[in-house]
Amino acid sequence: MTSLLPNPAAAVRRRLAREVHAVFHASPDEPRLLRSPDALIAPGSVAWRVHGDVTTMMVGGIAALLLQMLHPAALAGVWDHSDFEADMLGRLRRTARFIAITTYADRRDGAAIIGRVKAIHDRVDGTLPDGTAYSANDPATLAFVHVAGALCFLDAYIRFAEPRMTRADQDLYFAEVAGTAIALGAEPVPTSRAEAEALLAAFRPALVADGRTAHIRRLILGAPAGHPAAAAVQTMLMQAAIDVLPARARAMHKLEPSRLTRPMLNLGTVGLSRALRWALNG
Repeated sequence: MTSLLPNPAAAVRRRLAREVHAVFHASPDEPRLLRSPDALIAPGSVAWRVHGDVTTMMVGGIAALLLQMLHPAALAGVWDHSDFEADMLGRLRRTARFIAITTYADRRDGAAIIGRVKAIHDRVDGTLPDGTAYSANDPATLAFVHVAGALCFLDAYIRFAEPRMTRADQDLYFAEVAGTAIALGAEPVPTSRAEAEALLAAFRPALVADGRTAHIRRLILGAPAGHPAAAAVQTMLMQAAIDVLPARARAMHKLEPSRLTRPMLNLGTVGLSRALRWALNG
């Protein structure tokens, strides 16, 4: 006989799922993404595991933004051509949807959204403060944005979801996500962890921390969170992202990793990650 009593666990699961969908969907009517057996990245891949973990993707996404903005051309595209300051959530949603579609959706949908992003990049160009011309379609800039994002997403996932991930699986991740970067026009594109770390190191002399990076950093780390519970979670995610940042980037931003609170930070972030996986897979 089926019980007519409410199920508290089911209610909590539904509420958590609604909260997550509210962050990543501009409207309740926006269609949910269906996972396709004919996606650009194959089902069962490492990328499907990494990109499917909401908490670590949020942590990695924040870290990626902090790293990417240190590249003057990448920052200029956002500074000169976007409403990032007024619509940070919108940018988060668009980036998350791009990653989701190019990972899980039918390959025709993946190719279509890549084409739309390339068309947007066609209109993003200008001059840096030092007089150097920049373009969002520059292969090297695209390569930096890609490798910064891939490293941060993977490192957040390893730290807070799968700390024993093998080096072979890490290499597979870079090989799996390379196709999207190549389709966007990035060059060079790493296909292993060693290649990704070497490419990031090669970009280090070009990275800059200045007044503009400081302004964007304050916007990201100081974004209002609403009610106190959300503020506590946001603080935890922001500190987790700072910890995931490569040490050199963290120093350029003048940010400190968590020290005495590191065990608590790990426990809280891992707990949130598990709770959201439970809610979304129910």
